[in-house]
This record gives sequence, C-alpha cells and structure tokens, in this order.
Amino acid sequence: MFSGSDASTVAAADSVAVIGLGRFGRALALELMANGTEVLGVDLDESIVQELNGHLTHVVAADSTREEVLQQLAVPEFDRVVVAIGSDIQASILTTSLLLRFNVAHVWAKAVSDAHGTILEQLGVSHVIYPEKEMGRRVAHLVRGSMQDYLEIGDGFSLVKMAPPIAIIGKTLGESRVRATAGVTITAVRPHGGAWTYTDQDTLIAADDTILVSGPTNKAEAFSLRR
Repeated sequence: MFSGSDASTVAAADSVAVIGLGRFGRALALELMANGTEVLGVDLDESIVQELNGHLTHVVAADSTREEVLQQLAVPEFDRVVVAIGSDIQASILTTSLLLRFNVAHVWAKAVSDAHGTILEQLGVSHVIYPEKEMGRRVAHLVRGSMQDYLEIGDGFSLVKMAPPIAIIGKTLGESRVRATAGVTITAVRPHGGAWTYTDQDTLIAADDTILVSGPTNKAEAFSLRR
C-alpha cells in the first residue's frame, strides 16, 4: 500500500506533513528540516521518495487520496499539513477533503489556478497558496525598481529591502521626513558589513546602507524608484 523510510510515524509536537513532493513541496520540506522541524513527506512517485530518503524525518510513497492510507500514516495526528500536489487537481481536492474531515487544525493547500483555489476555499481551507502566481508578482515588483527584496504582507501593505534614495543620504530620518513626504516608514537599517538595527529620528542614512521600508505597496514601490 505504501513504502518508504517509515510508514508508522507518530506526529511530534513540532512536525509537519507535506503531501506532494514536487519542486514546491520538496523545497518546503527541506527548508522545514533545515530549521529543525520534523517532516513526514508523502508522494505517489516512488522515485521521488527514494531521492528524499534520509533527507526527511520520514518519507513514504503512498496514495494520499485514500483515507485508510492517511490513517495508517498517522496524518490525522498532525496539527499542520501542507498539500503541495500540483500536477493532479483531483488528487489535491480529495486529499484536502480528507484532511478537513480529520479536523486537522492547520491545512495549507497549493493552488495551480484561480479555479483550483476557489474550490479549495469553498472546501474550507483557510490557507490557500499560489506559489507561481505570488512569485511572479514578487519578481515583477523587484524588476521595476531598486528593490533588493520584497514581501507583500497583505491588503496592499509591503516590506521592501532597498538601497537608500539619494535624497535621504547624509540626513537623519527626522531631517528627511520620509513618512510625511513618501508615506512609508524606514523601520531598520544595515550599514555595509554590519548588522540590522532599528531606526529612530536620529538615525543617519549613509550611501552604502541597506534600509528596510514598510508601507502601502504602491508607495513603497514609488519610494524605491526615487533616485
């Protein structure tokens, strides 16, 4: 029915089940492991499971659309499960439905299209993720301005890492009045070769600093375009 490194795992307090180990699921599972989280990986493809054997806490080749299989893998005991299935929408929906029936506390599900995402939301999934769509939007913002990194928090609000515009170099934040003139806040600064520190009105901005800006997305992007 299933095979892999261990098919009788018991969910620990700090553990996550990742179902679907394609590019997104694999990257997610390995990043969780790198940060000390135990991971049960599940995929239908035996070759993928063999590749990840020894890299995850447990990795199993199994059909996640079958209730008895998930029960035997103790998936209902996990508080956090990520459904990262992208190539088979039907399998994604069936697997997610089972997890919701199991009353798993936190379910994240990958959507490959708006229609897929709508179905997942209608099922009751509170965390629907669009990896390709979200990455595309993020990169679009990066290539438009001088942003070094960009994170949209939600509701049109973002955090931006960037080099300081020429207009504020050599001035304190109190002198530059960034919040009043640009509608954004410089929350932290990192000198070249130094560490991040919180800012205040007396923080002096240097040309080789890196700054962290927070504010409405359109205003943060406009600020990054200043020269």
